[in-house]
Amino acid sequence: MADRGRAGSSGAARSGRAARGAAGCLAAWLLVLTGCAAPAPDGPARAEVQRLLDRRAEALLERDEAGYLAAVDPALAPAARTEFGRLAKIPLGGWSYRVTDVDPSGAGRAVAEAELGYRIEGYDSGPATTRRILELAERDGRWYVTGDRAAEGAPEQLWQQGEVGAVTGRRSLVLGVGQPPERLREIADAADRAVPAVGAAWPSPWAGRIVVLVPASLDAMGRLLGAPAASYRGIAAVTTGEAGGGPAAPADRVIVNPEAYGVLGGFGRQFVLTHETTHVATRGQTTAATPVWLSEGFADWVAHRGSGRTPAEVAPELAREVRSGRLPAALPDDGAFAFGGDAATLARAYEGGWLACALIADRWGEAELTAFYRAVGAHPGREGAVEKALADVLGTTPEEFTARWRTHLRERLG
Repeated sequence: MADRGRAGSSGAARSGRAARGAAGCLAAWLLVLTGCAAPAPDGPARAEVQRLLDRRAEALLERDEAGYLAAVDPALAPAARTEFGRLAKIPLGGWSYRVTDVDPSGAGRAVAEAELGYRIEGYDSGPATTRRILELAERDGRWYVTGDRAAEGAPEQLWQQGEVGAVTGRRSLVLGVGQPPERLREIADAADRAVPAVGAAWPSPWAGRIVVLVPASLDAMGRLLGAPAASYRGIAAVTTGEAGGGPAAPADRVIVNPEAYGVLGGFGRQFVLTHETTHVATRGQTTAATPVWLSEGFADWVAHRGSGRTPAEVAPELAREVRSGRLPAALPDDGAFAFGGDAATLARAYEGGWLACALIADRWGEAELTAFYRAVGAHPGREGAVEKALADVLGTTPEEFTARWRTHLRERLG
């Protein structure tokens, strides 16, 4: 509170000091009651941290090791030098940070949150993105990075797991950690075969190239996905990406489970890479409106297309159900495709989705199947998407289509 006037006597001055003291005590007491805290210690402005990280990114892209290390605390230099060497194996076309928050954490210290985006030259139309936590410290008037880790819930990056091996195919880039070069070459060859196979079945424009990551173990795969590894046990590969994304959407990555992939035969390995490549190709047309039976069934349909395998060979679990008189009443819902559940249920869900897509291709034609896929994904939401596409593209209803599908199961698998 400001003084109302000058004190006229020493007694008045003492009274004023006492009043101000009482007011200070009252203010402190009110701060406690209202939850207010003392001002946070000074830290770097967000713009200052952004400039620091911009310099770091520029040095990395220019392969300037000294410039890259200049942004980090000397104690972090050995780890940063190792990371710089690993990243040199990756043909980076872009690397940038977007600082989203800076929180002072003590005298001369702060913690920044940032989104890291990186793009692989010749493969990514948009950046792959992840969230990072950067610890900062001030020395002699300059701020340095003292720690760099994944944000809570964000995945690790492959180069943080060990030395990166790289094999470039005609239509693929395979990056691995703890893998022999011949394994990476074999995966690149399979990916190179998968890309034109997908292009022949999916006429819509897409990049026509894929990036495959091969970690050292199932546990390492889980860390790349930011999820429990047990969820992916028995799953040979998965694809990451943003559904419905345009040219600037985060880049897709096919991540191979080296344990499950390693026990497959030649056909199984090719099937897995073609299936996952289909997800990369269709990502822009796969939205929240697309049911999982359609996205997974279509990927299976593309991977089996032209293989010459019979429906009973492709769908053994569902064939057993049909022959036992347990014909499914409806197409599999999204929950049936959950990883980590019953393996037989998961297999039947994939098989049911494949047979639904095969039915459309056989009954209406392959062009109508891809048109149906695009029409479902173009709908503004899940509700009514399949119904409208069935009517507009195939001239049928959900009830009629389900009845045809059940008859198709009985005829092909019975």
